[in-house]
This record gives sequence, structure tokens and C-alpha cells, in this order.
Amino acid sequence: MKVLFTGGGTGGHIYPALAVIERLQTDPAYGIAADGIAWVGRDEGMERDIIGRQGLAYFPIATGALRGRGMWGMGQSLVRVVPGIGQGLRLLREFDASAVFATGGYVTAPLVMAAWLARVPVLIYLPDMEPGLAVRFLSRLARKIGVTVDQVATHFDSAKVTVTGYPVRRALFDVTRQAGRQTLGLENDRPVLLVLGGSSGAHSINMAVSRDLERVLASAQLVHISGTPDYEMLAARRSQLPEPLKAQYHLAAYLHDEMADALAAADLVVARAGAATLGEFPVVGLPSVLVPYPHAGQHQQRNADYLAERGAAVVLEDGALADRFAETVTTLLGDPQRLSDMSKAARRLSTGDGAQRLAELLVELARGTCHG
Repeated sequence: MKVLFTGGGTGGHIYPALAVIERLQTDPAYGIAADGIAWVGRDEGMERDIIGRQGLAYFPIATGALRGRGMWGMGQSLVRVVPGIGQGLRLLREFDASAVFATGGYVTAPLVMAAWLARVPVLIYLPDMEPGLAVRFLSRLARKIGVTVDQVATHFDSAKVTVTGYPVRRALFDVTRQAGRQTLGLENDRPVLLVLGGSSGAHSINMAVSRDLERVLASAQLVHISGTPDYEMLAARRSQLPEPLKAQYHLAAYLHDEMADALAAADLVVARAGAATLGEFPVVGLPSVLVPYPHAGQHQQRNADYLAERGAAVVLEDGALADRFAETVTTLLGDPQRLSDMSKAARRLSTGDGAQRLAELLVELARGTCHG
């Protein structure tokens, strides 16, 4: 049995699938060999670097964004993925794939279309609260669709959809607050603010940190994942700090294996509202300040609202960062009772072992034992 995975564009489309892959590789019940899993993505996408670090085979594919309204607009978009469909058909044949697992991002379109043509079953997992255009279209070609919570199921054919929960990497279930702080060299007796500024479109968050850095560091230790484009600017900003404050500012362009430690160690996180906020923050009971990316359609706003309406998050508009960032985070960090209440609310939203449920569903599809 062999499975091709596809997804990209953001970490929220990659890490849930990696949690499923982790389960397939570590559970002997599934019987999937090391060479039985491969990833299909863009030639220069962020997914190529992340997947490469996992030691998985990676196959680049030609693709294009699915945009436009109506038959004409969608028709123009589909023309851009035609070369990738041919590549996908060849990959499916040469890899001898039994099933395809797709998350989100337009990179998924060629392989899902090819799989439909080749009659290879497709499982789509939607990590967000609302599907984007690509997932809406491709869901018609999928055999099964997994979603995180009940509210999302209404977007799809009820005969196809299964509420699986969010697939979370095992490290997040195992890491402790104390161990996370020790790994990252953080003090145990000071609050920790985690800022995730490494995602696409997070420049405004990084700028807000830079602008209010001294004020934030007066209230907490700061673990700041900046992404590569803003790293040098922020490193120069850090070098200008007095030594006592500099020691409190832990800056990294990106974290890989240590991300679980950072999430467990933090008292509060500031981030965009990508799909991981719905799964990873609840597992560790992490309160959040969510800043939906204004150019990501409506799904980030829906993700943020879902957590905020249940008491686990505060939503801050991107345009309000300049005026409200420092006040928002310092007020929350100075209110331990509110953070505790938010943490409990977040934990109540944890969806359990989504990786296990998705792995089971995928294997059933691949073996031809999944009906419906």
C-alpha cells in the first residue's frame, strides 16, 4: 500500500498531514513501509523544505491558483493546472499509489484531478472552519472528506464527510511546560509570550513587535519566530537592546523540532488565525491573540471567531496592530486569572486524536474497505 500526500502554501496545510504520516509510519497496524509515502507539491514551495526535513520523497508538480467566479473564470484557472494533471497521472502510475491525501492550497488541484481520472480514491482533510475555493471544487472529486468539528461538515455532501478532529503531532501531547522552557533556555518564573510571525503575510505582526519591543519585554520573556524575510531587521533591532532586555528576547527565523516546546512553554501566543490555531493551541491549553490575515479570504476570520466566541482567544484586527498590540498583550499577561480561564476554554476545544481517525480512514480507502 502506497499513499501520495499533497498540500502547501502554509504550514496549516502541511503539519496536519505530517501528523497523519507520523501515525502511519509508527503504528505497525497500518503496514506502510518507509518508501510507501511521498509528497507532491510546488517546485519552490515552503512545503519542499519542510518535507525534506522529514526524509520523505518529494515530487514537484506544475500548478496554478484556482480563481475566478462562474464557469468562464474557473475554466481559465483550470487551464493553468492541465500540465500538472498529466504529471499527476504519471506519478500515480509510477508510484503505484493506492490513495491520495490532500489538505489545502491550490497545489492540491492537479493531483486530486489526476486521481479522480485514474480512479484512485482521494481523502481531503479541511483543517479550517471554512473551505476555500480549491477545496470547495475538489471536494466533488474526493471519496471522503475529513473536518475538524461538526460546524464544518455542513459545507460538504453529508455522505462523504466525517468529523475526525484535528490531527496533532504526538510531541504536543507529550511535552510539558517545564520541559519546553528548559529546552528553549527560558526562565521558569517569568511569563512567556510567543509570537508567530513566520507565516506568509505576517509582516505586520513582526513590525508591531519591533515597534513595541521594550514595552513587551518589560512584561514577559519573548519567543519570536519571525520568518526569514524579517529576521535580519529584527536581529538588528535586538542588537540595540540593553543587555538585560536582550537576554529576554529569543528570536528565531524558524523553529522545527522545537515548535512543540515553544507552544507548551508559552503563557500567551500572538499569531495569524491559520488552521493550526484550531488544533495545536487547544491541545496545550494556550490562550491566543489572533490577527486574521486580511487577504486570506474569510477562513482565518472564521477560525479566530470560533476560538474567541468560546473564550479561548482575543481577536485583533490587522489594521489595529499599531495602536493595540502592546496594550492587548501586556494587559493579558498581567491578568493570570483571565489567562487561566482562557487556557481552560482552549483545552475544552481539543478535538482528540484526529491523526488516528484520519489514518484509519485513509487506510480503509487505500485497501478498498471504506464504503460510501
